[in-house]
Amino acid sequence: MLLARLLFLLLIVLAARPAGAEQVRIKDIADFEGIRSNQLIGYGLVVGLNGTGDRLSNSVFTRESLISMLERLGVNIRDQEAKLQTKNIAAVMVTTDLPAFAHGGSRIDVTVSAVGDATDLSGGTLLVTPLMSADGEVYAVAQGQLVTSAFSAKGAGASVTRNIPTSARMANGATVEREVAVDLSARTDMHLSLRNPDLTTAERIAAVIDKGLGQAVARATDPRTVVLALSGRDVVGTLSQIEDMLVEPDSPAVVVVDEASGTIVMGDNVHISTVAIAQGNLTIQVAETPEVSQPGSLSGGKTVIVPRTSVQVDTGAGKRLGILENGPSLRDLVSGLNSLGVGPRDMISILQTIKAAGALQADLVVR
Repeated sequence: MLLARLLFLLLIVLAARPAGAEQVRIKDIADFEGIRSNQLIGYGLVVGLNGTGDRLSNSVFTRESLISMLERLGVNIRDQEAKLQTKNIAAVMVTTDLPAFAHGGSRIDVTVSAVGDATDLSGGTLLVTPLMSADGEVYAVAQGQLVTSAFSAKGAGASVTRNIPTSARMANGATVEREVAVDLSARTDMHLSLRNPDLTTAERIAAVIDKGLGQAVARATDPRTVVLALSGRDVVGTLSQIEDMLVEPDSPAVVVVDEASGTIVMGDNVHISTVAIAQGNLTIQVAETPEVSQPGSLSGGKTVIVPRTSVQVDTGAGKRLGILENGPSLRDLVSGLNSLGVGPRDMISILQTIKAAGALQADLVVR
């Protein structure tokens, strides 16, 4: 009970805070150009499975990969390939992200996913797999024991599966072999890219940076980009200062509706003009409760089923027309709709209708 009261008081305090007063670090809403990860991919083989691997008769690529691997190791089985019946091997795709500034010898995590009809990768070992980028160059090599955090069991009449046994993770499973060279110290300018493009936020970021550094070095060129002039400055030190500066981001008035799940998310700047709302539909409920009529044992009658039907009609007569006054914030909009006893599903329909009437001063996005 005490915890519930504390949570209630916390919600009141948060609701009382002025809209748009929250400041965040620049590093949390923007990225520096060139400081990014790169996607790597590779094709490999997993061995040591307990009969849960690919069926070689169905997975031609697995069989050919096995034969090629054995040939590279000095084992020639081309004349005996028809006799390959093992189910302890599986073809897999290996994916990972090469972090920015990763040096040779660094270890990175990888994800391993089955390609063929393998049913479980648990307990398998990934053989040496080169990981390439879009340019075709090898940047890392993966090998090691797989961990799926899943299991699958089945019997004659039932089966159970937890998580996805055909996908596995390898912590520190790949070694970086090639670096992506990025020399920040040689840069004379840098682009700051906003994750949520907005002209107001871009101008605020430029103003905060100029004030924090004591000179004009930042300029917003579009809703997503702020150009930094870094000539003659310590680039790394300057970027370290910039990413920790606080700025108040602006957000557009948007209402996002997911009709499939009944989820509604509204921004803090959503406004609604004065509008009257009446919500209610004709509802007819029909319930069938058949009864069995059983005659006496010597009456000579027959057992029959007697239908019993109950029909209820709700015309919505008890629901009244409600007025939502022009509210300055999202809080008043939600409070007004809740005062009408409107649920999420009905609220979606109401928001769409309010938008059609021109009273919702926000962008309505329906997914």
